[in-house]
Order: sequence, then structure tokens, then C-alpha cells
Amino acid sequence: MRKALVVDDSKAMRSLLKGLLKQVGFEVAEAFEGRAGLERLRALGGVEVVLVDWHMPGMDGLSLIKALRADAALASTKVLLCSSESEVASVASALAAGADECIVKPFTKDALVQKLKTMGIVPS
Repeated sequence: MRKALVVDDSKAMRSLLKGLLKQVGFEVAEAFEGRAGLERLRALGGVEVVLVDWHMPGMDGLSLIKALRADAALASTKVLLCSSESEVASVASALAAGADECIVKPFTKDALVQKLKTMGIVPS
């Protein structure tokens, strides 16, 4: 089964995203902040996509994305930034740091699936 990781400090958001990802065929792991997310990624192996929140305690989403891209073993993992940040400059900085796509909260299941299709993770 395909694997995904949701990294968000909101338990409710992790639960929501986990449910949506399971509906489209993913086994889903969770982490509450960036450092925990990196540890989970290394422990799990073979994670196809990471959904990352921007604002988290400890290591934030932008720092997590930079750390992923700097780690040769994790650098090819697809990253979808899921954030309430909607300013063009913020989105641009996330993409420059290595996010593959960004989606602004709140979003629908259809919008999430469309982003995953755009990323080549879910078949069109």
C-alpha cells in the first residue's frame, strides 16, 4: 500500500487529512511537528507524499521542507504544503524551499485530490 505522512500540530487536521488520504488509497502516518515528522519519515521509509502544515511548534513546515530537500535519502519525497498562509510571497517561499505544491486551508476533498493529481501521486 502507498504511504503518506501528515505533519500538523492540529490533531483535528491530522485526523481529517488522514481520513481523506485513506479514501484515496494511502496508509497514513502522523507527526505533530517537523522534527517528529523527519523521524517518522526516516523510520517508515517509502513515504510517497508528505502533507505539511506551515505553522507548528518546534520545527515549522518551511524548515521541515528544507531539511527534507537537504537529506539525500528523503529529497525525492513529494511535499504538499497545507497551510492557512495564502500570501503570494509565502507560497513562493515554500515552493522555493522545495514544496511541490501548496494548498490553502480550508480546502475540500476534491481540491486535495486535484493537487495530488497535479503532483502525479493520484492517477487522473
